[in-house]
Amino acid sequence: MAAAILLAAGLCGARRAEGVAGPRGAQVRGAAGVTDGNEVAKAQKAASRGAAPTVSWILDRSLPAGVLYEDQQRLVFRDAATQAPVHFRVIPEKPIPCISQVEEEDRKLLGHLLLVAKKTAKAGGLGDGYRFVINDGELGAQSVYHLHIHVLGGRQLQWPPG
Repeated sequence: MAAAILLAAGLCGARRAEGVAGPRGAQVRGAAGVTDGNEVAKAQKAASRGAAPTVSWILDRSLPAGVLYEDQQRLVFRDAATQAPVHFRVIPEKPIPCISQVEEEDRKLLGHLLLVAKKTAKAGGLGDGYRFVINDGELGAQSVYHLHIHVLGGRQLQWPPG
């Protein structure tokens, strides 16, 4: 129950970011997390480095994050470069670099990540809809090499996304 209250309070705070127009009219969030809009360049740079960035600094708490939910298998936190009024990530504690590297043994964990993402979205007031995004590899614009699910909502999302 306390986790649900923390979760709802955290997501309500995440909705306060002001929107600004980004490259080609894309919605880029201000205040809570300005992004330069060039995730493709970040992904190419990460892929060329070999040892791409991960979220280990969030998992080990060496970098503060707006943690919304946590248990033994996963962590949910606000995305620092928000792309929607509500934007958070769900990550497993297990270090899986990308979705294309999951194994059969990860089936239960992946299902659980999706359920936690759904429950977090509901607790955050996203009953009218939301989007899950998982980037994979350089062409999928993955810039952080630790599997994570982006959950975006709080406004009308556009299609196609890419």
